[in-house]
Amino acid sequence: MEGRSGDITVTSANRKSSAVTGSARKIKDNAADWHNLMMKWEKLNNEGFGVANNIVNFRLTRSTSDQMLLVDESSTSPSAPSQQTGGATELQDECSKLQDIVDKMVAVVTKMERLMTSQQGIQELEEFQFGPEGRKFPLFHTWQTKHFEDSSRVILDSYRQELKLKQKILQEVAHTANSDLCMVYLSCWLHQPFIPVQTRLTLEALLLETGHRPL
Repeated sequence: MEGRSGDITVTSANRKSSAVTGSARKIKDNAADWHNLMMKWEKLNNEGFGVANNIVNFRLTRSTSDQMLLVDESSTSPSAPSQQTGGATELQDECSKLQDIVDKMVAVVTKMERLMTSQQGIQELEEFQFGPEGRKFPLFHTWQTKHFEDSSRVILDSYRQELKLKQKILQEVAHTANSDLCMVYLSCWLHQPFIPVQTRLTLEALLLETGHRPL
């Protein structure tokens, strides 16, 4: 993966310059992919928060306007329906944007699942070659091959759960007129409770072990 600032890029040039081959090469490439997918997720999360915030503002403003119209005899004026229709169109546009972002998040998690499958395949190959105890010497610094699979699973499980939360917020946020509940949805989207600090530390440990980060 190449391009964005912050990406850990694996190119043909650094493949050739590296002495790492076989399972170690694949694990190192996977670690770079984990990093890049998590960075892509963070970018989508930031974009999604802005869109969700717009939805909440539209929803609460519209709810307030509806309440005012109920007690205002001028609600029968010709201008009221067109204003409501315009607001509904803008709200629908923002909902479509949020749906698109969540769809992209689904694609990110799907790619993470493929990385998990790849790591499981490496583990199975290692067990076939060296037995259940694995190789005598680690591929990089200290981790046994199983440790890479376990770390991958920790990351994947976090993002799977967070994706479910995002999908739930997508379903509910445009239909909620309660301001307190709206703030809860926005806070959950922004702070990502299912991606704790431990998940990010797991990634950093993976990058350190594979040489993407200097020890």
